Amino acid sequence: MTTVLTPASPLTAADRCDRCGAQAYLRVVLMSGGELLFCAHHGRKFEPELKKIAAEIQDETERLTTPPASASDEDR
Repeated sequence: MTTVLTPASPLTAADRCDRCGAQAYLRVVLMSGGELLFCAHHGRKFEPELKKIAAEIQDETERLTTPPASASDEDR
């Protein structure tokens, strides 16, 4: 998915996909105003249509494959 870097706040576990309710990893800011949130699956599924109507796309799907830093890693 093509992304635009935005100053929007990071998505959290409380942000849910507007399609299925799973955790959202994409925020789509619409040209017409407002925003939509999508899980990685639905973001990929609707990518062609979203690109047509999006002013910005915040894509955080890399968090699905990047292991979180452990507390011991941060202390090094």
